[in-house]
Amino acid sequence: MTRIELYPALPRLSACVVLGDWKSVEEIRRSAPDESIDRSWREAVLQTHLFAGFPRLVAAYGVLESAGGLGVPEKEELENQGDPAGGRELFERIYQSHAAAVRGTLASYHSSFAEWIAEHAYGRVLSRRGLSAGARELLAVACLIVLDQPRQLMSHARGALHCGATAEELERILEDVQDLVPTEIGERARRIMERLSE
Repeated sequence: MTRIELYPALPRLSACVVLGDWKSVEEIRRSAPDESIDRSWREAVLQTHLFAGFPRLVAAYGVLESAGGLGVPEKEELENQGDPAGGRELFERIYQSHAAAVRGTLASYHSSFAEWIAEHAYGRVLSRRGLSAGARELLAVACLIVLDQPRQLMSHARGALHCGATAEELERILEDVQDLVPTEIGERARRIMERLSE
């Protein structure tokens, strides 16, 4: 499932959650038909804590609940605790020839940090079923654009391509969220996308 298969609001919803733009989060949920709220919504929101932290996610859940909620998770969804082996494979797939260097950089900051990234971000969150790796990477791209994180944006935009997304889908993600950031941030993100297509 790549961007085109996602409910069109999910990249923008993810970006608004990480920004704490609660008015937009509420509007996005209220404008969505209840029958469209499914596991992809719950997975998209759940993974935003990787970019914005738990306090912001707690606030997001409160806003979303008041605007109609995210539906009731199914049994399999609640039992799905990720896949540590799948997380390691996903890390390799996203970073490819850069994987060892990225692991080394993370470990140089703090060995526990590197372990948390591997075990939690990749092993428990990004390897969960319910969204494809390509869709998850596209949602990460939306979050990293609005957070103005160019280095990580380059890595995850490249990772989205490695996971089956297209250059057109990356461009669409940028279009979906560029009005949420100052012009210079949007232009910086556009230059990154253009470098990937060279």
